[in-house]
Amino acid sequence: MNVTTKPNAGDAAATPKRQLSDISVMVAGQGGDGSLTIASLLSAQFASRGLHLYSTSNIASRIKGGHAAAFLRASVVPTGCMGDHIDLLVAFDDEAVEMAAPNMAPDGIVVFDASKGAPPEGILADTIQVFAVPFGRLAVRDLGRDLLKNCLGFGIVSRILGIVDDAAESSLRQRFKRLPAAVVETNVEAFRIGLSHADEIGLGEGTSPWTVDEAEREEHLMIAGNEALSFGFLAAGGRFYAGYPITPASEILGWLQRHLPKYGGMAIQAEDELSAINMATGAALTGTRSMAASSGPGFVLMQEGVSQLGSAEIPLVVVDCQRAGPSTGMPTKVEQSDIGTMINGGHGDYPKVVLSPANQGDSFVIGAFATNLAQRIQGPVIIAMDRAMSQDSTTVKPFDLEGITVDNAKRLTREEVLKLEEYKRYKITDDGVSPWAVPGTPGGQNLVTGNERNEWGLVSAEPKNRNKMIDKRARKIETVRDDLPKGCRWGDAKAPIGLLGFGSAGPIIERAAIRLAEAGTDVQVLRPRTIWPVLDETIDFIRQCERVYVIEYNEAGQLAHTVSGAGAPKEKMVSLRKYDGTPFRAVDIANTVLEKEAAE
Repeated sequence: MNVTTKPNAGDAAATPKRQLSDISVMVAGQGGDGSLTIASLLSAQFASRGLHLYSTSNIASRIKGGHAAAFLRASVVPTGCMGDHIDLLVAFDDEAVEMAAPNMAPDGIVVFDASKGAPPEGILADTIQVFAVPFGRLAVRDLGRDLLKNCLGFGIVSRILGIVDDAAESSLRQRFKRLPAAVVETNVEAFRIGLSHADEIGLGEGTSPWTVDEAEREEHLMIAGNEALSFGFLAAGGRFYAGYPITPASEILGWLQRHLPKYGGMAIQAEDELSAINMATGAALTGTRSMAASSGPGFVLMQEGVSQLGSAEIPLVVVDCQRAGPSTGMPTKVEQSDIGTMINGGHGDYPKVVLSPANQGDSFVIGAFATNLAQRIQGPVIIAMDRAMSQDSTTVKPFDLEGITVDNAKRLTREEVLKLEEYKRYKITDDGVSPWAVPGTPGGQNLVTGNERNEWGLVSAEPKNRNKMIDKRARKIETVRDDLPKGCRWGDAKAPIGLLGFGSAGPIIERAAIRLAEAGTDVQVLRPRTIWPVLDETIDFIRQCERVYVIEYNEAGQLAHTVSGAGAPKEKMVSLRKYDGTPFRAVDIANTVLEKEAAE
């Protein structure tokens, strides 16, 4: 570990600059240290260079305190996940160094807040350059506030990355533009103190050890999965949402509360998840395109309501933003352990579809598709998100709003109802979907009940009728099966080794496939976007491979069990599971596959 605490300008000038086309940054300390501020400022700088961004965080489930880390990746090509290693670490305390050390790049740089002493010894490799700067002490001494250490630290970091001082200051002013002028100037002063200290340790402007590439600038959105999904729901005519705040689903409620009223819609914070699913069901019964969302604990509470949707044939989008469970579990950590609940939750037999976006941008597409699909099958469509897919942000191309249609499927107009000899709400049809008139349509009166009913909606427990109704509802899935979202394929379609995973694991799996190809092992990748029903493409993918590694965030191997139960050969599947709350790294997946293949 090479610690720099005094002038070293001669050495810096003599060392060739390192040109970075892909950089991963971690900013960490205790909650309240300002990690997210530095990450946000760097995001603005990297975006101005046309780079593709991905940001995530690792925070404790508490109001204040606890370890908090912000992660940012910038690359000349889209990545959709963090890199294998951390290139730059900004550490506000020893714990940040201890947590980052195992993943630091051997030629990385650490900027350490030395207010309470030197960085811990024996943890970082000797090849890592450490700039020890007393951020907190300087901020208190010169400005009277420890909180300003983040802007002071940004001054050091901007010099390391070769960001022009004026450009860095402009980003800072933009970041705080909504604050009072005096507050903005205080933060700018802290930034300038950081620059002055950078001069003292050999980081004068123009002497940076690194420079970051630029890419061709294109129009991009920086968006999280929850926001993109909400946008897709709105674009496809969604106008009512009910939910109860719960990590990591809360952003859906917040986004829709801001935007739905502009289009005549409404987003309501219910008193609990039971109320949320019932409010959304009531809105859906009026013909309003509706949605409810929660995370695992709340989604379980909704199950009786989801069963009612399937029985009474009511169209509704239901989102499960999965997190580490069971029970309260780890609310801010990634997991994909609700697959069984989404497919088999609720009681009785009823049709449902479970979809999963391939990435944050695809969340928009899936949100819009699910909104229309619920109308087509007149039942629940569940969207499987996970903590990372929901809350991590990445750059995506602007969404194609013109390509979104509003499909009312078998919705009957007033004129169509009046032409009928009689209106049967639950009419037996070949495709299982009955023509539907929303309540209030003249001639379209019917009874809606949780009991089994006949074609007119009247309660019936007659055995023959029961069989007809169960079979009718089941036919809905076969009717739409061919139109359900296909998975994302990648790699060599003739490779004997396959990688299978969904949700936020998908982009990491693709990066792992690149690592494997570089190591001489070609693989093919399938990232399903329809989890239930299991599509033929998933079963065929497994059948054609000699071996398929099923990569998922849970202990039980729920995705592997689901696809094997649908007919995929279990003997060809190898489960790679992670359930400690942290995401996979592409390098770890690649190394595990190489080790297992070598052992075959």
